[in-house]
Amino acid sequence: MPKCSALPQILALLGGVAFAACQWLVFAYAPEEATLGLAQKIFYIHLPMSWWALVSFFVVFGASVAYLWRRNPAADRLAAAAAEVGVLLGGLALVTGMLWARRSWGVWWTWDPRLTTTLIMWFVYAGYLVLRGLDLPPQRRNTVCAVVGVVAFLDVPLVFMSARIWRSIHPAVFGSKGGGLEPEMRVTVMACVACFGLLWAALVWLRKRQLDLRDRLDALAQNRLNA
Repeated sequence: MPKCSALPQILALLGGVAFAACQWLVFAYAPEEATLGLAQKIFYIHLPMSWWALVSFFVVFGASVAYLWRRNPAADRLAAAAAEVGVLLGGLALVTGMLWARRSWGVWWTWDPRLTTTLIMWFVYAGYLVLRGLDLPPQRRNTVCAVVGVVAFLDVPLVFMSARIWRSIHPAVFGSKGGGLEPEMRVTVMACVACFGLLWAALVWLRKRQLDLRDRLDALAQNRLNA
């Protein structure tokens, strides 16, 4: 059994400590928004989770292309790990977005283009995870999942551009006109994005390692049965 690196645990520790430190930026450094008040602070959690969910699905896309090209099982396991983390972060982004919408727009949900495309994306990748759990021959399942991982990515740039393409009440935070953020708010949200990046890398890495170990154990068990 090869020796496992401690780097993902270090990334998780650094991300946790940095995120704890970011709470000072969120609640003390960044000014309170005049209209929404403290409810606006959800933004500093909501936006990083949304961005890293999109990054997760980009990794699914890249790993799926790599699997179809080289048939490397490690690429398939990376796609699975990134998809699980992406669905988790995407679901939390939807929940925090609903909490913010209730305070900002007076409703829990509205069929805004950004919200609608994000919900569709979440269901597509949740279906992708269900597909991965089907009892199919491993190579066939991996191939089907890789194709779905490539096709599903079509919705990801649509989510990102939806607030700019269609008439939307969802704000384009970093738009061409600056998005209306105060400098302190901009610093705070970028710090939170960086902290979530460390946690995201740790989660994907650790989940990929778990899947690697599972496949090794399955291979050892199969070898013992064949012997």
